[in-house]
Amino acid sequence: MTPTRHKPCRAIRSCFTTGDEAFDATYKGKEGRRPRMQLVWRNIILMSLLHIGAVYGFTLIPSAKTLTLIWTALCYVFSGLGVTAGAHRLWSHRSYKASFPLRVFLALGNSMASQNDIYEWARDHRVHHKYSETDADPHNATRGFFFAHVGWLLVRKHPDVKEKGQKLDMSDLEEDKVVMFQRSRLSLVVMCFVLPTLVPWWGWGESLKVAAAHMWGNRPYDISINPRENRLVSLSALGEGFHNYHHTFPFDYGASEFGWRLNLTTAFIDLMCFLGLASDRKRVSKEMILARKQRTGNENSKSD
Repeated sequence: MTPTRHKPCRAIRSCFTTGDEAFDATYKGKEGRRPRMQLVWRNIILMSLLHIGAVYGFTLIPSAKTLTLIWTALCYVFSGLGVTAGAHRLWSHRSYKASFPLRVFLALGNSMASQNDIYEWARDHRVHHKYSETDADPHNATRGFFFAHVGWLLVRKHPDVKEKGQKLDMSDLEEDKVVMFQRSRLSLVVMCFVLPTLVPWWGWGESLKVAAAHMWGNRPYDISINPRENRLVSLSALGEGFHNYHHTFPFDYGASEFGWRLNLTTAFIDLMCFLGLASDRKRVSKEMILARKQRTGNENSKSD
């Protein structure tokens, strides 16, 4: 029986971005006052209940079983990777390639995170990069921390966000059967709420009772943009806090120049590559990083 041969696991050094990643400096918002903000009460109610439930959940930690706490940590990492390694670095930026089993794994994790489906997440994120901090940016940080963090989910999108999003080329995701299956068939409610609850209940008898990276931090790579480096965000979001770097080099699969440091997502992608489940990781050369820091970075900001 002929053994399966995998493509060599290698990092590709690249110095360009795709058309849907590059910032469009030609876009100019419409003059005059912004359209009146329209609240989406369904989202407001659901988001309020979600956070109230989260606070209540913290009070149950002392009485939870050890297996439940372990299961909670596993769900946190699994769902987090579905967003960071999946919807973000794989499907939004195509910063590496993933095999079918890995794409299924990441799609399930993304569903557990329940941050909309992969297609919608990637579309909004591509618009965010292309029109960053303008009216066409879904979570425009210039409208304040609350809006950039959660407020944008509680109101109707600005007309420019819808217009620019409809013009993006999303054919790569439309051709991905995993993405479209998740969009049309996989229940985010079941993956996010029902499954994580039923497993400890059925498995070991547990009781059923049981936006900062755009505003705070330094800018060592490009002081002309608002996104910043924030170690606390990196620690809590599995490596997604090196935001000044990421907006300067969005095609870098590592989203940071520091490898695995405070970056569990990069370590995960590297492991998948080692196992032959991912390949063609895009990386920025040290020379290119240094040149960019000297040209547009803040000399007083430390990036390490």
